[in-house]
Amino acid sequence: MTAAAVQPPAATDAVIGLTAVIAAVTDEAPRVLVARRMAHGLATEAQRGGAAIPHDSPETLPYGPFEPERHRTLELGLRQWVEEQTGLSLRYVEQLYTFGNQYRDPRELYGGPRLVSVAYLALTHEAAVAGSGEAEWRDWYSFLPWEDWREGRPAVIDHVIVPHLRAWADAAPDAASRQARAERLDICYGLHTTAGQDRSRTLDRYELLYEAGLVPEAIRDRAASARAAGHEPPPVDPVRLVVAAQLGTPLSVDNRRILASALGRLRGKLAWRPVVFDLVPEEFTLLQLQRVVEALAGASLHKQNFRRTLLQGEMVEPTGRTDDSGRGRPAELYRFRREVLRERHAVGIGMPLVRGGD
Repeated sequence: MTAAAVQPPAATDAVIGLTAVIAAVTDEAPRVLVARRMAHGLATEAQRGGAAIPHDSPETLPYGPFEPERHRTLELGLRQWVEEQTGLSLRYVEQLYTFGNQYRDPRELYGGPRLVSVAYLALTHEAAVAGSGEAEWRDWYSFLPWEDWREGRPAVIDHVIVPHLRAWADAAPDAASRQARAERLDICYGLHTTAGQDRSRTLDRYELLYEAGLVPEAIRDRAASARAAGHEPPPVDPVRLVVAAQLGTPLSVDNRRILASALGRLRGKLAWRPVVFDLVPEEFTLLQLQRVVEALAGASLHKQNFRRTLLQGEMVEPTGRTDDSGRGRPAELYRFRREVLRERHAVGIGMPLVRGGD
């Protein structure tokens, strides 16, 4: 049976999914809520408790189908699914992006509908979860380990990512393609710039790894394409499997792509919106605030310059109280000065990186 004789059946309709990226920062670690069990019509076999397809994962961002007869708006539908699966009642959410690429759900290869997912971003404080989804909080960087530079350049970049992406670039079919691939590698990972990598290019970095076939989701999707075309997938190179195992925990469908998009959005907003104050208590020390910013940025900040930026920008004000819970000298407590929202349009956090942090 040849590829020309058997083609993936064309999907005849589309369904709308609602996906939530629910972020918190706890004990200086950026956290995201992940679920494992679903019973709705979009759930994969693994999420229903059955056998997962090779290299797939039951773990997913909380999600569910938009049901017009049940959901008055998309956002209300999202909130209902989140509460049902996690037990959490979300406060502020914002729409992140709409994901609708062909075959992003491998089941479309077999005639399933096109899955168009409207993703939302929610910032909250970590709380106990319940509900039907067997949800749990996970470290964001367990899914995107190359994004955490707080202790210096991640070893996985130089030991795993760059060598294999360079080999992928060298394997391009012509000189123009080889140059284009090499340039994408340089831009995404900041190989030839004094400023290091652009921290907001989180989606570009994940998509480059996917396109090069280095992450488990790419291995899964290529095998599914082969089967849908009537071919038995060739055995996966054991080296490729070792590489994939070092590039973070996979998620169902293209949820890591959604997660990378959300991290890029958050990092970009740090510079012009006071989103970080949704992730700290009403009263906080400047060190606590710095640790939350570092957790989201994946970088270490210069302590004195960070504080100077905050105070000169009049974004925080002292409460007159101190935090006596630490071992050392009591630290002064501050709060977000909300009047600043009326005083200027852009209210962001300065990012004075520690020299050599990239």
